[in-house]
Amino acid sequence: MQKPTLNFWQIWNMCFGFLGIQVGFGLQNANVSRIFQTLGADVGAIPILWIAAPLTGLLVQPIIGYMSDKTWGRLGRRRPYFFYGALATTAALLIMPNSPVLWVAAGMLWIMDASINVTMEPFRAFVGDMLPHRQRTAGFAMQSFFIGVGAVFASALPWILTNWFSMENTAPPGVVPDSVKLAFYIGAACVLAAVMWTIFSTKEYPPDKLAEFEASEPPIGRKSEAAAGAAARASTYFRWGGICLAAGGVATIIVAQIALGRIRLAEEALKVNDLYIVTVGAVVFGLILIAAGILKQRGATSNPFSDIIDDLFSMPPQMKQLAVVQFFSWFALFSMWIYSTAGVTAHHYGTNDPTSALFNKGADWVGVLFAIYNGFAALAAFTIPVLAARTSRKTAHAINLILGGAGLASFLFIRDPQWLWVSMIGVGIAWASILSVPYSILSGALPAKKMGVYMGIFNFFIVIPQLLAASILGIFVKYFFGGEAIYALALGGASMGIAAVATIFVEDSAGSRLKKDSKGPTIAAGR
Repeated sequence: MQKPTLNFWQIWNMCFGFLGIQVGFGLQNANVSRIFQTLGADVGAIPILWIAAPLTGLLVQPIIGYMSDKTWGRLGRRRPYFFYGALATTAALLIMPNSPVLWVAAGMLWIMDASINVTMEPFRAFVGDMLPHRQRTAGFAMQSFFIGVGAVFASALPWILTNWFSMENTAPPGVVPDSVKLAFYIGAACVLAAVMWTIFSTKEYPPDKLAEFEASEPPIGRKSEAAAGAAARASTYFRWGGICLAAGGVATIIVAQIALGRIRLAEEALKVNDLYIVTVGAVVFGLILIAAGILKQRGATSNPFSDIIDDLFSMPPQMKQLAVVQFFSWFALFSMWIYSTAGVTAHHYGTNDPTSALFNKGADWVGVLFAIYNGFAALAAFTIPVLAARTSRKTAHAINLILGGAGLASFLFIRDPQWLWVSMIGVGIAWASILSVPYSILSGALPAKKMGVYMGIFNFFIVIPQLLAASILGIFVKYFFGGEAIYALALGGASMGIAAVATIFVEDSAGSRLKKDSKGPTIAAGR
């Protein structure tokens, strides 16, 4: 028995919740740096404050994916996580712009991002659960469309409230402007309404039905591997755990010595504390692997921790190849999200004073630019499946990433801020592709019973580059770029170019087979 082909409106309903999720993410991405600076954060400290976003994704997504794979109740398999995550996200959006001091805002970013991740992660697996292989590119593209529309609305909302409804976009020092506050309140309502629409308009297949579907589908893109023995797997964990522990420990000591001024690489002691994110992270990961090895030796493996580590080390080949692509793609995106406001206001508007009208004018324009790239992403979402069908999924993705890298790099060369919207065309096309094509390729290589946990593990390769960006970009901007944040965007453009090259080496046998066998439209006209 094969999964039935869904019509346009069925796919629309099952993806509609992503509209609300991206309204939340869009408000976060376009305004959190602004809120931090308003509350007194130095521009060099912004990356470390942003660590909350990737770190919560690293912890939350694989756990939620694992849990949702094993959940079945009155609301279904994935929808309970949509429901409770949406409630928590709504509350966080109401509180965030009212943060009285910087540490409260940083804490609220942790809570808000964790809540959004609880809602978002099962949506990726939801497409794999509900759609046959031939429709998954269209399904993920539909998600990209809603992401684009939601982000356009969220990014432009403070500007719209200021310019169309005459709300104040300035405030006394340490106070978030009213236009930003109201934008977050409106976003909270959008998150709740959109996610509830998907919950109550789409019903999930029960586990036994999913098992029947999987048994009848050809193993597209999957390569079975014999499970490694417990002793061999434990040895692997100990080896890699020891390497990470030793390397991270030595690097942590070196960073501490530099921070204390005992090792001097310049005339003044370098402020390298942000590097602890990477070095201590390596130590922690090493300890996690050693703990997994000990549990494996003792035979105590019937637990979520051991299952997730085993799945991490048993990734399909396509997932490993896509991991490289994701790493460089998301490093570029995080560079843009962190430094667009600081880069544009300083490089194009000539000010670093967050209380000035000129700074807030530039910050509002960054919000509009974010809306523009998301608008182009929404439009590109409908063209990506066509381009992929005419070439291949990986060729289409490589082309899109090249356009995105060129767009980011052009920020350095375009002097008139009013023309930066041209740069955002390429960024928007790349963004739509990043949100759809890798997931479409990956879903054909995953077993249905592990769709959630592997989608969560795949998030590691989104989070790790973001953590790296949070740890090194501040140092790069301060010591290598002379405090000019605009060069961080150019660095992001180079990173996206590397991602495009890596895409060429991704194996997509499932895509080749589906293209060969395709004889009709990927979305049914109706029932």
